[in-house]
Formats: sequence, C-alpha cells, structure tokens
Amino acid sequence: MKIIRTTQSRLSEVDFANLGFGSGLSDHAFYAEFANGSWDEGRVEPYGPLKQGLALHALHYGQAVFEGQKAYRQADGGIAVFRPRENAKRLNRSGSRMMIPELPEDLFINGLDALIAVDHEWVPRGANESLYLRPFLFGSSEFITARPSEDYTFGIVTSPSGELYTKPVRVKVERQFTRATSGGVGYAKAAGNYGGAFLATREAVKQGYQQVLWTDHHNHEYFEEAGTMNVAFVVNGTLVTPSLSDRILAGITRDSILTLCREWGIKVEERAISVAEIVDAAKAGELNEAFGMGTAAVVSPIEAFGMDEVLHHVPVPADGIAARVRQALSDIRYGRAEDRHGWMHHVAR
Repeated sequence: MKIIRTTQSRLSEVDFANLGFGSGLSDHAFYAEFANGSWDEGRVEPYGPLKQGLALHALHYGQAVFEGQKAYRQADGGIAVFRPRENAKRLNRSGSRMMIPELPEDLFINGLDALIAVDHEWVPRGANESLYLRPFLFGSSEFITARPSEDYTFGIVTSPSGELYTKPVRVKVERQFTRATSGGVGYAKAAGNYGGAFLATREAVKQGYQQVLWTDHHNHEYFEEAGTMNVAFVVNGTLVTPSLSDRILAGITRDSILTLCREWGIKVEERAISVAEIVDAAKAGELNEAFGMGTAAVVSPIEAFGMDEVLHHVPVPADGIAARVRQALSDIRYGRAEDRHGWMHHVAR
C-alpha cells in the first residue's frame, strides 16, 4: 500500500484539553478507487480536496453511504478499534442498497489499520475520548445522467473527539416528519437519511429539545429511532427496543448492549413499542429509563420526552442499566476489562 506522509502536520493546532465532536480532521486520509470492475489496493495520503468537479455523481444522485466507528487509546498505551468487521459488513449492506460495488472487507480493515498507524498521535489519551473514524463510499464518476455511477471512491477520514452529549437529553416525539418508510433505505447508512433529518431536528431544537424520537411512517404510533441512534426503554425492569426492520439501522452499539444485558440476566424484548405504551408507563411510574444507543454518544440517557405540549419526565438512575452498559463498554473499549467477545481489533504501529 502506498503511503505519502504530510510534510506539515496540524497536530499542534489541536486543543486536546477541549475536544468537541468531529470538528477537526486528522493529517491523513485513506483512499481506494473502483474502476473497470475492480478496486485498487488503496493509499494513505495527506488530507486534501477531492479531484472531481461539479458533475460528481454523488452530488447529483446521492449515491453515497458511510459508517461511524472509533479507535480507543488502551490502558497499556496501544490503540484498538471496536468491532470494525461489523462496520465493514454494514457498509456493504448499505452500499448494496444504493447499487455500490462490494468493498473487500480486508481492504476496509487494512485501510483503517494503515491510516491509524500513520496518525496514531491523533488518538486522544483523555477519559471518554477517542479517534472518530468515518469510512464512506460514493459514486465518483462525472456525468449527470440518471443512472448508477461507473466509478466509486472509498475513503476514510478521522477526527479526535470528545463526548457528543455530556448530560441527559430532552427529545421530541416526532409525528410530522418521517425518517424512513418501508421499502426505502432506512436500514442503510445512506447520506440522504441524515440530511433529510436536519429540518425535523432543527424544529425540535427551536422548541427546547436536543433531538427527536422518530415514529413509524404509517400513523406515527410506534417508536423507531432516537435522532441518529437506536432507542431503548426500561419498563418495569425489562429493556425493550424496537425490532429491526428495513426502516431501522442495525446498530453495532445496540447489538453489543443487548448482548451484555442478556448475559447479565436482564430481560430484553425486541418488539414493536407504541407511543401510547411508553406514555402510559411514564404516567404510571413504570418507565424506569430511556436512552439512545449509537457510536457517537455510545449511551445517551433521555431525561424527558415531549408530545402534544406535554413533557414526560424519565428517571436517570446513577446505577441504572444505561449507566451500567456505558461503563462496561467503556472498560472493554479502553482495555480496562477482559474482551471476552473479541470485539477489539488492535492496531499495530
């Protein structure tokens, strides 16, 4: 693999004592190109502008998908990535839906390894900090005919990041806008899914919330996701989360949390969850917790949800399931606990 190192690092410009989330990009990026029916071996080079012009296919037809994952500084000083092969598989599931050629899994992993090895000093050392990884695929031909691209680019950029949410959030039950419909691309990490959510989120923020709770497209009767995350509720000690469908992203953090909870003997139900059920549970004092689950925030406790101008408060227990799984995942990811599931991929450098 070709590696071209920058001659002028920007590392000294980063304030590692005050990291935001995803606001600054590291020195290098990984690129691989698909042309004439195959992928090349890829390369690491200094981060810079794309070579394509305004007829870039992805800009006109949205043939673009991405992933989100993190690399963690280990207790022994090493670096490890959380479940990267699951991200590679999901990127290809998303790509298949958008008619993007399959990316070899080893190219994905080798690209991550090479990029992180070159930019290893960008991996933060602080508590609850990580190097956020953004792999993505997009149509990179230049034409404006409405058909799939002929050429594709796989890229990875990285960003040293702190916590996305530092305290529990208030969310709005969204019953006007729709995130995804049956038969659509809701289960894929397609770029347009997220751009299409911005308006609803902005309106919720105007009303004093930090995010939205998405409901189904039929009658807005059932919960589906929380902002850009999966969602879970704890009702009378049982963790309930919406069943996966072609409208709901199969979260890797979600899968990890459900695995841990089942191992701990916590009752877990994956099923349809109506808005009415959760409202009734909140009124009856039977809603113990609610939280989002995702790569960026890991676990984001929900302290209240609003609907019909009524705010329903939710307990955020310090010793609850959300706090427990957050700590357990953190210990595994930072190398403080045994990785019994083989979730951590260690990067050599």
